Amino acid sequence: MLLKSTTRHVHIYAAEIQNKDLVPSESVLTLNIDPDNEFNWTDDTLKQVHQAFEALVEASSGADLTDYNLRRIGSDLEHLIRGLLQRGEISYNVRSRVMNYSMGLPQVVSDAPS
Repeated sequence: MLLKSTTRHVHIYAAEIQNKDLVPSESVLTLNIDPDNEFNWTDDTLKQVHQAFEALVEASSGADLTDYNLRRIGSDLEHLIRGLLQRGEISYNVRSRVMNYSMGLPQVVSDAPS
């Protein structure tokens, strides 16, 4: 049985990718970030998410591989992504097929004097 956790922007599978297929695994987790391409990413911001993922997996090592544990990791990564968006490190991709501003309305900087 394939264990997985899918949130809006983070998909985690207890599986390995082999020949473009997911093969269930009890020792490997595979991460898919922003599958709908809703955000504009830099190499640095993707690296931050991957590093956080690795740290969360390491912190939960020794715990049973369960849906709950995968959902907890996915939820923590969603919070990280929201923070990246709020700090302006990533932005919404206006060419995405999905434009629902799932993490809140984009910030608009006004040039008007205050």
